Amino acid sequence: MEAQLLELARAAGTTMVTLMATDAWQRSRDGFAALWRRAGGARPEAIEDELAATRDDLLLARQSDDADAEQELIGEWSGRVRRLLRDHPEIAEELRVVLNELDPEGADRPATVNMRAEARDSARVYQAGRDQHITEG
Repeated sequence: MEAQLLELARAAGTTMVTLMATDAWQRSRDGFAALWRRAGGARPEAIEDELAATRDDLLLARQSDDADAEQELIGEWSGRVRRLLRDHPEIAEELRVVLNELDPEGADRPATVNMRAEARDSARVYQAGRDQHITEG
């Protein structure tokens, strides 16, 4: 599976689980469930129930400050989306559209950005995880 589809699956898993604990839960559930049904993924009729069960697990994990459980849920859904994309690569663009509708900046950015810099003497370091505009006069 190509790297872009793997990254898309990770982004989708992260977005799905993250939005389960927000006001966007119903909209995100509906969008992902509809996509899953159209793709004909494994057990498409049960996807809404599985999303609801995951949401219950996520809320319980957040109540008990169990970050590991939350990461496990993200990993589980990233894997499910990866398998769905493997079996139905034609839905990748539709998944990007769903992600962009739910989180306009989230679908196109990497899940993590790590930066490190050192400046010595009178050197300058400019770093940005996104757009950066520098005006020096």
